[in-house]
Amino acid sequence: MAFTGKYELESQDNYEEFLEVIGLLNAKTEHKVVTEVLQDGKDFTWTQTLPNWTWSNKFTVGQECELATMTGTKFKSPVTMEGDKISIQFPQYHFTAEIIEDKLVMNCITPGEKGVTFKRVNKRI
Repeated sequence: MAFTGKYELESQDNYEEFLEVIGLLNAKTEHKVVTEVLQDGKDFTWTQTLPNWTWSNKFTVGQECELATMTGTKFKSPVTMEGDKISIQFPQYHFTAEIIEDKLVMNCITPGEKGVTFKRVNKRI
């Protein structure tokens, strides 16, 4: 499957600005984020790991799914795929992810005039 794999942070843009806008500036870390994605058709398990912290969501493309934010708050949102790009509306931002040249590229876009686009590029490990 296209997304299945383990990825390590390679680069990111606007990380601190994004955390500030969503009220998580104290979550800033210098640790490398590892993202592991298991894809079985339209079913995904998406896990991000840092030392002493793991965040995981299971979802099915084309369905409304119960998901959790980085702080553990549960919410429901449809998960869609446009072409090869996953799209999820989180409570405070819009998340997309796609594989570009064997790299996992994720974007989180906050709404409004002071909107921020946080981009994270992850290399396969």
